[in-house]
Amino acid sequence: MTMRWMEISVGAFMIAGMLALSTLALKVSGLQLSGPENHYYVTADFENIGALKIRSKVSLSGLVVGEVTKIEYVREDYTARVTLKIKSSYDNLPIDSIAVILTQGMLGDQYIGLSIGAEEEYLIDGSAMEETQSAIVLEELIGKFVTGMASG
Repeated sequence: MTMRWMEISVGAFMIAGMLALSTLALKVSGLQLSGPENHYYVTADFENIGALKIRSKVSLSGLVVGEVTKIEYVREDYTARVTLKIKSSYDNLPIDSIAVILTQGMLGDQYIGLSIGAEEEYLIDGSAMEETQSAIVLEELIGKFVTGMASG
């Protein structure tokens, strides 16, 4: 009887461990088990995207409102075009809102922060954000600091 109880306990512990690992793997990969949500897509062109990646978050006032779905090179003006997938529940973003590439912490992941504009017209599916601010690259800042010290 005691041996049987021990086997059941070990089995339950193993199942709980596998569930925990599966949940962790889903969380880390960014995949979701929830049903489909409605979204709309907006593009923004940046001179420098730093280490921004596909599936990086898009935030507004600290809330995650979407994610980066595509990054491509624009040959005409030598910029990177980033496509943002924004949840349709945030459909009241003014068309003059600003997309800024930010860094989580000092050396963390990069993400896009949205700053709200003042226009009464809203971003819709296929809109292009006119105002953007590129990523601040730590290596460039250090280089400017060092060359400034050497010449001064």
